[in-house]
Amino acid sequence: MAIDYKNPKLIIETSKIEPGSISWRSPSNLAIIKYWGKHGRQLPRNPSISFTLDQAYTDTTLEYEPKTGVDQGIDLEFLFDGQPNPAFGEKVRKFLEGITDIFPFLRQLKLTIRSTNSFPHSSGIASSASSMSALALCLCSLEDALFDSLEDDASFRQKASFVARLGSGSASRSIYAGLAEWGAMGEIEGSSDLYAIPFKDKVHDAFLTFQDSILIVSKGEKPVSSRAGHALMDNNPYAEIRYQQARQRTHNLLMSLRTGDVEAFGQILEAEAMALHALMMASNYILIKPNTLILIEKVHAFRKDTGHPLFFSLDAGPNLHLLYPARIKEEVKNFIEGELVQYCENGQWIADEVGKGPLEL
Repeated sequence: MAIDYKNPKLIIETSKIEPGSISWRSPSNLAIIKYWGKHGRQLPRNPSISFTLDQAYTDTTLEYEPKTGVDQGIDLEFLFDGQPNPAFGEKVRKFLEGITDIFPFLRQLKLTIRSTNSFPHSSGIASSASSMSALALCLCSLEDALFDSLEDDASFRQKASFVARLGSGSASRSIYAGLAEWGAMGEIEGSSDLYAIPFKDKVHDAFLTFQDSILIVSKGEKPVSSRAGHALMDNNPYAEIRYQQARQRTHNLLMSLRTGDVEAFGQILEAEAMALHALMMASNYILIKPNTLILIEKVHAFRKDTGHPLFFSLDAGPNLHLLYPARIKEEVKNFIEGELVQYCENGQWIADEVGKGPLEL
């Protein structure tokens, strides 16, 4: 727990700074083992492992110029989809104010942040994961541009993951391609509660081309935010049992990821999705919709009838993620278009897959 990245020396001579901009595209991710419940400053109650996605992403541009005047606050203009968004902007401002011990030069700059998503916001695809990871990558790139301080890719990404975590815990995992793990666990070398680590080199090739078809059951905003959902765990009577369960399932998942046991993987994936929603129901919130349940039953029937390894997952919302190997992509597409789209809002679904991680634009 020694690492904290505070650095009061990162102060610029503003007269020497030219205006500039940095842009990153960062993907969302889908947790296989769910992180639900935290303590301290965005620290997880249990380890989590996720697939980094490809088509569900946030593009963020950070524009900067020297600040004039003596105001020591954060000077920020925030635009989402090209329009001012006061609610998002205030969240980002608080985040930036909270990390001025890591990036003290932020107080010396006038900042404009432009952000846009490739998917519906607040509907159960992890928008905070993609948006906060994209912003963290922009900030680390800005530090490196100003101070030449992040000497290699590994140290750059570790710091970006640390910073992203402070904005959204799950964002720490979006920094890496393929799979990522976040949370200290004895059997995972290098694992930490402070940042995520890349994990794709430790898994069977079967999982590196997995598909994720996201069925948009509802684009509406969730009745409770993920931040509030985590807080509900403080008083959840099943919380401690859940954290033990998550650790045991992580142990079991590691075995299936290494050996390529797709069936065992699928069982854990679905059990974790249901556990997340059971915890929310125990806190008097129902995040799934009637159509979510219909889709789950249809997935069960398809798997039984065809023998194909098609499995589902859910984030903290009603939209269903279908996960499956690339070799059955065509069959699943036909199944979605023939039987499932009628239960999606406006027939909308996103064809996604395990991705290559963030991209500097």
